[in-house]
Amino acid sequence: MPYNAVEMKDWQISDEAEKNMPTPKDWQEKLGLKDDEVIPAGRLCRLDFINIMNRLKDKPDGKYIEVTAITPTPLGEGKSTTSCGLMEGLGKRGVNVGGCLRQPSGGPTMNIKGTAAGGGNSLLIPMTEFSMGLTGDINDIMNAHNLAMVALTARMQHERNYTDEQLQRLTKMRRLDVDPTRIEMGWIIDFCAQALRNIVIGLGGRFDGFTMQSRFGIAVSSELMAILSIVRDLPDLRERLDNITVAFDKTGKPVTTKDLEVGGAMTAFMRNTINPTLMCTAEYQPCMVHAGPFANIAVGQSSIIADRVGLKLFDYHVTESGFAADIGFEKFWNVKCRFSGLKPHVSVLTTTIRALKMHGGGPKVVAGLPLPEEYTKENLQLLEKGIPNMVHHINTIRKSGMNPVVCINAFHTDTKDEIALVRKHAEAAGARCALSEHWAKGGEGALEFADAVIDACNEKSEFKFLYPMEMKLRDRVAMIAKEVYGADGVSWTPEAEAKAKMLEADSKYDDFATMMVKTHLSLTHDPAVKGVPKGWTLPIRDVLIYSGAKFLCPCAGAISLMPGTSSDPAFRRIDVDTKTGKVMGLF
Repeated sequence: MPYNAVEMKDWQISDEAEKNMPTPKDWQEKLGLKDDEVIPAGRLCRLDFINIMNRLKDKPDGKYIEVTAITPTPLGEGKSTTSCGLMEGLGKRGVNVGGCLRQPSGGPTMNIKGTAAGGGNSLLIPMTEFSMGLTGDINDIMNAHNLAMVALTARMQHERNYTDEQLQRLTKMRRLDVDPTRIEMGWIIDFCAQALRNIVIGLGGRFDGFTMQSRFGIAVSSELMAILSIVRDLPDLRERLDNITVAFDKTGKPVTTKDLEVGGAMTAFMRNTINPTLMCTAEYQPCMVHAGPFANIAVGQSSIIADRVGLKLFDYHVTESGFAADIGFEKFWNVKCRFSGLKPHVSVLTTTIRALKMHGGGPKVVAGLPLPEEYTKENLQLLEKGIPNMVHHINTIRKSGMNPVVCINAFHTDTKDEIALVRKHAEAAGARCALSEHWAKGGEGALEFADAVIDACNEKSEFKFLYPMEMKLRDRVAMIAKEVYGADGVSWTPEAEAKAKMLEADSKYDDFATMMVKTHLSLTHDPAVKGVPKGWTLPIRDVLIYSGAKFLCPCAGAISLMPGTSSDPAFRRIDVDTKTGKVMGLF
């Protein structure tokens, strides 16, 4: 029986659902896992993916389902909720289903966005563990990342204080001659701490570090998180952690984690992160949680490891991409699937009527403030003006060779005529369309949605990439800008173009993925521009090099790796019941 999602908070629904949550032993029996394939972690467990994959290597893969969205409002349009709802709906149809979602960052959890655990009856449980560190993967990444910065700054101090002879005698180190104006990494912390975006470190005496400008980013923006999302195994992780560019020397040569002799210790911190954590929906469909990369600048997906495991364990495996289809799906399509070798069967385009109204010219949506009445009352004219944004994303997905399923993530304020209008345009654009009331009704409310996905999975598709790997960086960017964003073309600053030409001329970057960096709130680089704008050019101001992940990241517009905490953050409402020890107020 679904819980009353209108009257109950998400954390209250989670508390009730957790009373019957399967134990690690239950999961072992339910999923047919061996003793050496389950790693207990309190009332949860990790899955030993190497042992599972070795045993099931010859088993055919299940159906591979990706969940993305239209361009969202600042509130988000419910991809995690839709992912959980789809698993619950498929579960109601009696199929063997599971999935994988990304681990949330403490920054959004304690700020405006909340836990990213879904919501209502379409929720991932146990919500408290999910929201507050889970099994420690993000903490391990923070330790490994910051250790690299400790190694760099300590090395810079020692090189300043000692001669070459003293360096060799005292430390057995050669001089790296790091350029303090070309430091590629900063420090990380898992909060939205705008006060740490730009800092000065090393103040004091000659033994208090190297004085220079530095910065903090949010933990999930670390290249290490990006690496975790794409590695195939522990040896792959170890190799990539030796290849991260931390800085450049005064001749322009990269200084890597291998040069600093820190890659091994970083791997030691991250050794346990390669095994996914197993959770479940509020209706007890299994769902792994693994990786939580920053979708603006990294791949924005749950891990390749978890998808490989899920496709062996489940007949239907659901995975989620960050942000809208112009970012999350594009990276899933052209980066993640290329790295993994996996071919998806269907992509779900999460759509809400409120977001389409915003794209039709509705009032500004501000997180933390009530929605204007245009979003809660029927307005077919406003809705129809915004529908081209949905159609644009449908067309993007179809370029991959797949026909998408549009999921109308229902709100109680949506009207029959509004739903019918969205359905008419989605189907006219060549997509299946289903209304889903998973938030209010759980799996029972997602049956139409589940049936549409099953039908789409049984349809033959010809999956293909947008561009070949042989294509040069600037040509790739131009193709993505035109075919995915709808731009007329691309402009490069002189510095960015010079960097791109240098990268194109060096064959070692030929197999690096193109990881676009831009706002998720618009098809353009400008978050204020809504709908499907015409007659614009995408400006590229820089290209970041993630040499461990093997990403080249062209940057369009201003992207901060450290979000800010709002004036009314979520932490004001979070507390602990001192009698039971339960966390209250999470959402």
